Parts: sequence; C-alpha cells; structure tokens
Amino acid sequence: MQYDETNTAATRDAADDKHAWHVMRAPVERRKGGAARRALSLALQGGGSFGAFTWGVLDHLLDSDRFEFDAVSGTSAGAVNAVIFANGLTQGGPEEARRQLEHFWRRMSHSAPISPFGRLGHPAAAAALEISTLIFSPYQFNPLGVNPLREFLADEIDFARLRRESAVRLFIAATRVADGRLRLFREDEITLEAVLASTCLPLLNHAVEIDGDWYWDGSFTANPPLRPLAIDGKADDIMLVQVTPEKYDEVPRFSADITRRVSQITSNSLLHKEIELLYDMVELCRGEGIFDSARCRKLRRLRLHRIAAGDAAEGLAQASALDLDWSFVARLRDSGRKAAAAWLADAESRKAGEA
Repeated sequence: MQYDETNTAATRDAADDKHAWHVMRAPVERRKGGAARRALSLALQGGGSFGAFTWGVLDHLLDSDRFEFDAVSGTSAGAVNAVIFANGLTQGGPEEARRQLEHFWRRMSHSAPISPFGRLGHPAAAAALEISTLIFSPYQFNPLGVNPLREFLADEIDFARLRRESAVRLFIAATRVADGRLRLFREDEITLEAVLASTCLPLLNHAVEIDGDWYWDGSFTANPPLRPLAIDGKADDIMLVQVTPEKYDEVPRFSADITRRVSQITSNSLLHKEIELLYDMVELCRGEGIFDSARCRKLRRLRLHRIAAGDAAEGLAQASALDLDWSFVARLRDSGRKAAAAWLADAESRKAGEA
C-alpha cells in the first residue's frame, strides 16, 4: 500500500514516517475519445459544518471529469455528503451531484435552526450551544427530538432509488449504543434513519432507533471507514478527505475548547489506527508468499491519498463545527476546491515528471 500526503503544502518526508507517500499513478480506464478517467473511491470524514470543506473537494473532483467513482464511505457530515453525492450521480451524473451538494449546504446555512442562544448560523450562538451541551442533555433542551436535518434529507434524497440503483457503493458508519460496535449501512440498506444515526451527536440529538437497536454518531467507531473501501472496493486508489484538524497550536484552557480538542484527538486517533491496520495487512501479504490471494493482490496495489482541511483552512482547530454561518461555510467550500485543484495539479506534474 502506498500513500500520498495530499495536504498540498508539502510532501511528508518518508524518513519521518514508516509509510512512503506517492501520487496517483496512470489511469486505469479510458473513455471514448481518449480522455483518461481514473477509478477512485472516497472516504469522507465527519465533522459537522467542516463538511463544507468536503463539499468543495467533491465539487472540484466532479467538475474535473477525470474520475470513475467506485465506492464512498462516510461518517456523520461525511455520510450526508456521501448520500447527496450518490443521489446526484444516480439521478443525473456529475453536474446533478454538484447542484445537489450546493443546494443542500446553502439550505443548511440559510435555514440554520434557532437555538436558545440565537440562530446557529452565527458563530457566537454555535459556541454558546457547545457550552450548553456540557450542562443539559438533548432530552432536556429538546424533549421532542426535533432534528431539522431530518426534513432536509427527506426533501433532498430519494432513498428508495438509492437502495435500488445507486451509482456508487456506499458504506455509512453508525455506532450501536448497546455495545459500542460499528454498524456499516451499505447502499441497499441506506434509509433516512441510517443517515440520521450516523450524524447523531448524543449531546445534541436523541438516539436513533433502527430495527430495535439504538444508534449514535459513527465517529465513535470509524471516522471514516477505510477497510471496506480497501477490501471490497474495486478501485486501487482511495481519496481520504479529512476535515477534523490534527494540530492545535496551544493548550486549550476553557471547557468548550478542551472538549472540542478531545473530540478532535479521538476522531483522528480512530482514523490513524485504521490506516495502521491496513498497513499491517499489506505487510502480512508481502511477507508470506502463501498469502497470494486476490485480496492480498488488491491490498498491495492500494494507494491512499489525503486532502486535509486543517492544512488548507486557517484557524479551523479553534472553530466550532456547529457554525453554519454562510461566510464560514463558503470559505470552507472554497478551501476544499483549492485543495483538490492543487492535489490534481501536483499529481499531474509528478506523473509528467515520471514519464
């Protein structure tokens, strides 16, 4: 397995890490007229309004018309982006997917719900709500379990059609409350409740019931899922869009900042452990000739690429993932577009240099 450190600022020195980082190689598919397209799977990390960065990345990848998308995994906001992406591709192709993603994020920002502290489209209100969750549970401040995302998704997504004929395979993560285990919902299982389960922050939302089990946000168990893309996916290349910041410049002093930083560390820790597990699986396949199975051959060809919001959007580590102010959402979208464009330009440049 090879890795591409696509934060675009710099390529990780292989001496600093046991992984080697490489760019996407030659195209695996060719369209009529000779235009090359690459098979690509997507792993979309969750992170509330930071998912607008992922929207920007997806928008540019779709606009480039360089890829055949195989499978998409997502958690929380990543799950929302994943199902809207799949819904748009299924209904009308890349342009429709772009249109639906923009429509959803604009609607989410412009219709940001009213909290006891004001409209959540305002950063101060988002910060106040974060603090309130340390004192009150959603069963206290929202006893009816009102979730605006339910209405938005019900309006935007044709779940029945997705289950029948999704243009891409889907892997949506949720966490079962009873035993803390990961539940992966695949495309033929995707429902409104499954996506709401993946986005269910227990300090903000009531748990979601599916078939007698209760679920919370998938970020507690996989953020985002990588193994199903590596093992079950057909594409040899996986693009990880990481929206949770890894670096924090100072020690947080206030409760809300400490809670936010703990959440960031936990989320990325799960991601790193899953990458390490994939690496160990590849090493096992390489080390023993007897493991020359189709799965091992697939894993040896695997290339993992990364675009990270924390490297492209300044000040993200201190921002609130509840902030739906349009200026903030649009800034993240634009940062995602630029990061994806830089990644593509860098990949093409390196490929040309190797030719």
